[in-house]
Amino acid sequence: MSDKKTLRRSRNRVLCGVCGGLAEYYGVDPNFVRVFYLLTSAASVFVPGIVIYLVLWATMRLPE
Repeated sequence: MSDKKTLRRSRNRVLCGVCGGLAEYYGVDPNFVRVFYLLTSAASVFVPGIVIYLVLWATMRLPE
């Protein structure tokens, strides 16, 4: 048995489960991650934030 954490999309999802998965991995509240992501994405004029979200969505494993 391995205690290794794996970064996965979450079933606690609003859109695709990326922010929920990051929150589960780091052990923080999913709403905090969502608000933080929204604010940082808005500060970067949205386009880089959307690209990063899509890359994370494509590379994160599905929940089991």
